[in-house]
Amino acid sequence: MARSSRKTDTIAAARRPEVRLPPLVPYEGKGLEPDGDYDGLCFEGTDLADEPGPGARFMDCALDGCALDRTELVRSRFIDSVLTGVRGVGTDLAGASLRDVEVVDARLGGVQLHGAVLERVLVRGGKIDYLNLRKARLKDVVFEGCVLSEPDFGDAQLMRVEFRDCVLKRADFSSVRMESVDLRTVAELDIARGVERLAGAVISPAQLMELAPAFAAQIGVRVEA
Repeated sequence: MARSSRKTDTIAAARRPEVRLPPLVPYEGKGLEPDGDYDGLCFEGTDLADEPGPGARFMDCALDGCALDRTELVRSRFIDSVLTGVRGVGTDLAGASLRDVEVVDARLGGVQLHGAVLERVLVRGGKIDYLNLRKARLKDVVFEGCVLSEPDFGDAQLMRVEFRDCVLKRADFSSVRMESVDLRTVAELDIARGVERLAGAVISPAQLMELAPAFAAQIGVRVEA
């Protein structure tokens, strides 16, 4: 008697961060310092616009309602931290490292995260315009209920990344490498470039129909009535 084998859903789910902040101390400093060390602090409504904080380390911190316009956080590290309601344009996080981090209801534009490393990160709610993740490495990252307008994932590595009930507008997936990337529940999937790089991703039947013309164009098929 032949065995019956049933293929199951093999996509690996992303591991979400489990941030448990200790009792925090209000931050009473002025601005940021290069290579500054911030541990167990609450930045509430702090104006960090134009502050230079390259190489800074934030551990067990909460940033609530902070202004991050043009804040320089190149090569900074965020560990076991929560960023809620942060806002700003031109925040520079190039080469930064985010591990076990939650970003909630952010309103950001032109965020530079190229070359960054994101591991166990949850981005929930809010809107981020022109997010630059070129050559970044994302592992166990969840985008949930947010709007990403013209995000750039060019040359990035995505492993166990989920896009849940979010909107992707004019996304650039050029030369991206994907493994266990779940796009099935994306509310609006608009891919400007790199549709041919979706190997390693899972999409829904409805999304397949929407993307069919782009797939056909990639292999040189003309579709005519």
